[in-house]
Amino acid sequence: MSLPSMILAAGAAQDAPPVDFTTLGLVIFVATLVAIATRRIGLPYSVGLVIAGFGIALTPIGVDLELTPTLVFELLLPPLLFEAAIQIPWKNLRKELPLLLSLVTVGVVAAAALVAAGMHYLVGWGWLGAMFFGVLIAATDPVSVIATFKENKVDHRLHLLVESESLLNDGVAAVLFALLLGVAAVGSFEALSVGGAAWDLVRIAGGGIVIGLVVSGGLLLVAGRTEDKLVEISLTVLAAYGSFLAAEHFGMSGVLACVAAGIMVGNVGWLGSISDEGRGAVLSFWDYAAFLANSFVFILIGDGEASPTLLAAIPIAAIAVVLQLAGRAVAIYPVTYAWTRSKLAIPWRYKHILFWGGLRGALSLALALSIPESVPERAAIISAAFLVVAFSIFVQGITMPPLLRNLDLVRGEDEGDHCERTDDEGAKENWGA
Repeated sequence: MSLPSMILAAGAAQDAPPVDFTTLGLVIFVATLVAIATRRIGLPYSVGLVIAGFGIALTPIGVDLELTPTLVFELLLPPLLFEAAIQIPWKNLRKELPLLLSLVTVGVVAAAALVAAGMHYLVGWGWLGAMFFGVLIAATDPVSVIATFKENKVDHRLHLLVESESLLNDGVAAVLFALLLGVAAVGSFEALSVGGAAWDLVRIAGGGIVIGLVVSGGLLLVAGRTEDKLVEISLTVLAAYGSFLAAEHFGMSGVLACVAAGIMVGNVGWLGSISDEGRGAVLSFWDYAAFLANSFVFILIGDGEASPTLLAAIPIAAIAVVLQLAGRAVAIYPVTYAWTRSKLAIPWRYKHILFWGGLRGALSLALALSIPESVPERAAIISAAFLVVAFSIFVQGITMPPLLRNLDLVRGEDEGDHCERTDDEGAKENWGA
């Protein structure tokens, strides 16, 4: 069995029954009410959904659904990844790629290592369990942060850096997690050679990207033969789910495959394969698909937070929160500082947002639930992951809007989309020129 496929297999035994129409209707209705209420009171949408999920769990109604690895990986994750990737302009992403790659490789490994060492020495977890936690908690989910960006009209470069870094580091974290599943399967680090591990990382990550490009490219060729917007939407759905599932089937990274497919469709697709009328329909469809997926994810997170067993894990989770913040700082500040004298230098204000905007979400929880039963700390890891996610959503998510205002990162209504910007080090660039 391929390493990425182990993620799904590890949680298959714990999956809940399929979603029924009552549950689906309840989630959509609650999500609609939350969307209306949070917009009026200025609360981040994700925070409102988690609170709603927590409240539903305390009522006799409840949500007849559990947050499981299969539910997240096979149903909810592809639309979240694809919707974000489809709106990333390749021209701008290519400029930032060296910086982003350093953040999602050196940064993610450094953050995971710090958290793992802390959980091993401070909490007493075994190295394997501590490494599992370090890797899964390195995966970020800036859904509420990006929503805040859109509402507050932040600089386009900052938006691109936060969203792209999150998408790519999710892929890297999933690949590293899959590598640890291989170690857990054999029960020893001795079977893992440095050369073999490096090759697995390159093969899984690179193979996923190639599959995403091939699947989406083939479907775009088909899309170019029609101007029916419904057919075009259907083909993008196949691109998202097809690339993800095909990559997992062949032992590659489904996350990176889906991201690559989204970038391909969002850039090459608009050049003629997808009609002008179809473009608006495609973007609207994926915006709604991401809305539904996020609604399920955050309501189910709130439902899980209602578990009384989490109270006992608060002391360990408090240590984990401090460690994950320290790990995020190590992942952002030293790496970005190394680019200070280059054209990719970013202002300190951006660095602070990249650090504080690294929220945790569905992927971290799905990976935690995928940890094999053979890992002694599995239950503690799941509880700690839930509480760290709750901290990031409530504390970091709620404080992001005032932080943006205090750092003077909110653009005025009269500023155009392609304006000249000056960073804190005095370097100028005409973004979008």
